[in-house]
Amino acid sequence: MGNYRSSPTETSIHQFTVRDSVGGDVDLQRYKGKVLLVVNVANKCGFTNVNYTQMAELYAKYRNLDFEILAFPCNQFLKQSPGPSQEIKEVACTRFKAEYPIFQKIKVNGPDTAPVYKFLKESKPCLLGSRIKWNFTKFLVDKNGKVLARYAPTTNPVYIERDIKKALGV
Repeated sequence: MGNYRSSPTETSIHQFTVRDSVGGDVDLQRYKGKVLLVVNVANKCGFTNVNYTQMAELYAKYRNLDFEILAFPCNQFLKQSPGPSQEIKEVACTRFKAEYPIFQKIKVNGPDTAPVYKFLKESKPCLLGSRIKWNFTKFLVDKNGKVLARYAPTTNPVYIERDIKKALGV
């Protein structure tokens, strides 16, 4: 029984409500029918430049084909996302030309883990368990809200493009 894992109550990412960068509610039901790349982001990480740059490129390329990137700032890894959520969003939008949604800062591990991240982690644990290891862990979610794949922080977004295209049917 040591490896037994209870199924999440939620069966789709669309069952969650999160907060935007200024604290307003966002029902993830609005993304039903879209392929999602969900990423815990940071503004001061060694992976920041390549990830934000490549995420912007993928978003520009596939946004009109029902693709969305959902970015969740997280300050749990060496405090590499300091400052308020709105400031984090402004950096991503001005410096990296991010046009995809950047939500309110959340926790992805521990007792205060955001419910949407509990769902993602339970849906696709990694080899060493469900814990998020670092900034820029990525989850690919299908049009029905089911998690298709989980990618390590070291996996650059361009290496996920083939999986995105497959999920989009292009």
